[in-house]
Amino acid sequence: MQHISKALLFTPWRGSEQTAEAVREQIRTRWGDEVADDFDASKDAAPFTFWASQNYRIRKGERALKSITFVEVKDEHDKVVRKIPRTCNIFHKRQVEKIN
Repeated sequence: MQHISKALLFTPWRGSEQTAEAVREQIRTRWGDEVADDFDASKDAAPFTFWASQNYRIRKGERALKSITFVEVKDEHDKVVRKIPRTCNIFHKRQVEKIN
């Protein structure tokens, strides 16, 4: 059975440090200072699709943490014209369990 820390080696975190701080505050509210202080955005949280691809499921009753990502809009020359903010739902490693 793969340990959760190994599954998190390739987490698709694309947020900024500011976004990580916002998620850290949500974690602080839910699980306290110790968990929030140990939070590493690139290793501890991921979207549902990532967890599912690693054979994990979200525990019943868990609610997603809210994060923000930016979708790049490009023109016909592949030049980024603007970035649109989008809310995404992520789950902390404490919220998932391995599927047998």
